[in-house]
Amino acid sequence: MLLLVAFSAIITPFVFLVLLRMSAKKGMFFSALIVLALAFTVWGMDARVIAASVLEGAHKTLTILLILFGAIVLLNTLRRTGAVDRINQGFRSISTDMRVQVIIVAFLFGSLIEGASGFGTPAAVTGPLMVALGFTPMAAAALALIADSSAVSYGAVGTPIQVGLSNLPDAGIPLYQEIGAQVAFIDLFAGTFIPFVLVIVLTLFFGKRKGFKDAFGLFPWAFLVGISYTSSAWLYATLFGHEFVAILASLTALVVATTTASKGFLIPKSNWQDALADDAEEVNEQSSMSLVTAWSPYLIIVVLLLVTRIIPVVKDAAMTWVDLTWTNILGVEGITSDWEVLYSPGTVLVAAALLAIVIQRASFRHFMEASKESVQSMKDAALALIATLALVQVFTNSGLNAQDLVSMPEYIAQTLAGSFGPMWIFVAPFLGELGSFITGSATVSQLTFSPIQYNIAQETGLDTNTVLSLQVIGASAGNMICVHNVVAAGTVVGLSGKEGDIIRKTLGPALLYGAAAGIIAWIVSLFM
Repeated sequence: MLLLVAFSAIITPFVFLVLLRMSAKKGMFFSALIVLALAFTVWGMDARVIAASVLEGAHKTLTILLILFGAIVLLNTLRRTGAVDRINQGFRSISTDMRVQVIIVAFLFGSLIEGASGFGTPAAVTGPLMVALGFTPMAAAALALIADSSAVSYGAVGTPIQVGLSNLPDAGIPLYQEIGAQVAFIDLFAGTFIPFVLVIVLTLFFGKRKGFKDAFGLFPWAFLVGISYTSSAWLYATLFGHEFVAILASLTALVVATTTASKGFLIPKSNWQDALADDAEEVNEQSSMSLVTAWSPYLIIVVLLLVTRIIPVVKDAAMTWVDLTWTNILGVEGITSDWEVLYSPGTVLVAAALLAIVIQRASFRHFMEASKESVQSMKDAALALIATLALVQVFTNSGLNAQDLVSMPEYIAQTLAGSFGPMWIFVAPFLGELGSFITGSATVSQLTFSPIQYNIAQETGLDTNTVLSLQVIGASAGNMICVHNVVAAGTVVGLSGKEGDIIRKTLGPALLYGAAAGIIAWIVSLFM
């Protein structure tokens, strides 16, 4: 009975969103009501703790809405200044093949943004860019989420590892570097194929012929890009540590991808555009704006994100000058929601939109019109996110109860560990995925489950670093399907209410990535 209650936070969203195809606004509202009721009646959570958790979720919703607003207002501003048209001309000058474009835009540019920012920002940035290139909104949202996976292991300058594993007994730089290198090694065999998976999903679900055939012609180039990313990631993780792996690896692979694609190396002669949206407009007129000027807001984003995260004085100012953190909500010790406004990627995105007006010599009216349009497009997302994060926080805080029960996520992990024993090596990635699916954060998944993974590894005789590495990779895979990322990715491309349809496209790749990591780790363990 308790296991079923603990799993209610996973089962109910799946039933309402995926099986019944409800919008997140409705499906997550019903899911939250069920989980809150079970938390009170079965898990013994006090009403004040539940209320504090709901308020914590509402507060966290504001932090995500700021990121959403920043991503949408930036895109809408750049559309009005003409920068989006110029950026897309640049992409088309490299290749007009949509299979190539999805790898360069969603996987490589998305990984660069992930390495600098995290917080679900990449899908919110790359999805709209793909729509502007002619991808359907559904294709853009699903592919942006799938692409934002391998790089999530290292996230914003190593946060998922350095912060996520910080509550382990051996926590420290040596452990973080060992895990970072081992994650990169496993990804040599699993993450390498993410670019090709993107091409398969594109041709299978969104191509006119709905099959695999159109994907295989691009396999050699997709493999080259994938191995360029993962091998350089392994090299950087081994030599320099975990902090800048995603940034350096994505830049390395971007050079390889753009150079080879522009020369047609390993690219099929047929120009595949079978997934173009019906209303896609062909742009023949050349923009007078330079490519550097058009790209400048995104360059500003990367620079500002890095500066606010690696320069101590700037980081301290960003985290303290405008701090709207809510501590010990309703007097409940430990229930706290952080919001350092200037440190938020959303603030950086808004700043980039404002600077774009200056750099691209446009009217401030463009920003005001973009802001109004952006706020109007976020209404459904706000309602969906409040319900989602209320559920998440009750689930996470369920260890605060009157029955001396562990929290729901811990109960799930302990029960599963007792059932699988030494076979846990195949299950470990999926526990990481579960954490990201519910909490919406790879870092929180690590914080929640890495101590459990560590204990299970010791009890079953498995190598602790291997199991922890699988936790990290699994949490990254879970980024494809976590509800609030899906809500965000859908909102920025105009698909509010279609969250269940998006998850149906991303669930298979998420599970495949986790399974591949577990199998590879098992094979490697046979020779260690």
